[in-house]
Amino acid sequence: MLSLDGTLVVQLINFVVFLAILNVIFFKPVGAAIARRRAYIDGLKHDIEQLQTDAKALRGQADERRVAARRDADEAVARGRVEAGKEADVIAAGAQERAMGIVADAHAKVADELNAARADEPRIVAALADELLGRALGGVA
Repeated sequence: MLSLDGTLVVQLINFVVFLAILNVIFFKPVGAAIARRRAYIDGLKHDIEQLQTDAKALRGQADERRVAARRDADEAVARGRVEAGKEADVIAAGAQERAMGIVADAHAKVADELNAARADEPRIVAALADELLGRALGGVA
């Protein structure tokens, strides 16, 4: 039985040596590679979470800037409309003054023509009366 026990002891020692060799050659390097890979993945997860947080913050800033830009644009449009309205009023007032000047000139011209016609009226009436008298006398004679 001793030989069986000796074989068993030798097999156990052989197994322990085999496990020690496997540990040095395979388990430790694979474990270290797995740990490095896990650390890399954890780092990537952390980076992704940080980037997502940064992206949310940037979206918030972009929304704030967009709202501010929209507000500024609306204010600029309102100011532009007010200025355009003022300018239109100035232009309309100038056009109205010119129109009133044209109307006044037309009234003056018509008044001058009317006065000229009235001034020439006695001569026309005398000529017409002479013409009618001439026809009346010429027709009787």
